[in-house]
This record gives sequence, C-alpha cells and structure tokens, in this order.
Amino acid sequence: MFARIVTELGPWSWWVLGLVLLAAELVMPGVFLIWIGLGAILTGAISLLLWESGMWTWGVQALVFAVASVAFTLLGRRFLSSRDGISDQPLLNQRSASLVGRTATLQEPIRDGRGRVRLDDTFWLVSGPDLPEGTRVRVVGGRDSELVVEKA
Repeated sequence: MFARIVTELGPWSWWVLGLVLLAAELVMPGVFLIWIGLGAILTGAISLLLWESGMWTWGVQALVFAVASVAFTLLGRRFLSSRDGISDQPLLNQRSASLVGRTATLQEPIRDGRGRVRLDDTFWLVSGPDLPEGTRVRVVGGRDSELVVEKA
C-alpha cells in the first residue's frame, strides 16, 4: 500500500511526508519534527527536478532525506541556541547560588566543617570553619544543596 501511494504521488510523496511532520510538530511540540519535516520538503523539491533521472532511486532519496534532516536539525539547534539571551533571573533554578551574600544565624554549630543554618523557611546544610551555634554567618557559595559560609 505504501509503495502504491509513493508511486502514485511521485515526488509529491516527500511533500506530503514533510507536511505531515510539520503538522505533527503542532500536535507534539518539541521543536524537533520541524527539522525532519523540512528535510522531507527539501527532498521533495529535489525530487521534482530529478524524478525522471535514472540515478534518483529510493536509496538516494532516503540518503538525501537523512542528510537534509540532520543538517536542518544542526542548523536549527544553532539558530535556537543563539537566540538564548541573558535572562532577567539568571539564578532562578540555582537556589543555593541565589543565596550568596545573605547572612543568617547558625542553628547548629559547625563541627568538622559541617553545620546547619536556617534561611527563610528552609534549613540548609553548611560547610565552613568550625563556629559555635548562634554565630552570624554569610553565604559565600553553594554546592548542590549545601551552602559554603564564613563568619559575618
């Protein structure tokens, strides 16, 4: 059945495939199928020119489609990554980094380089020099879910 459709549509089968992939991108957004759809449309455009040529076999068409899809994907990735601008909230998903510069009081003393502090409504593990409970500390850095502190 598929071979019959491709035979009847000829070079337009690539255009149909490309439009189906572009429509699928609308249904399943992810900015990936668009590049493969563009590869199919490019293959369809070349097919319109070379369909009667003896060298334009299904294997060559599949190879052109694969290369065009990869090329469009790489170009699209480069295009979209160059559009990433500077965020107005660069530390949005970096909670420990967003706390740098804040001061707090130690809830548990720092012993052997480890202690605990409360900032807002969260208790944080801290590392730094040994200090007694109740000491004011300043956050100077963060590693994963642990804050690095020094005496304020």
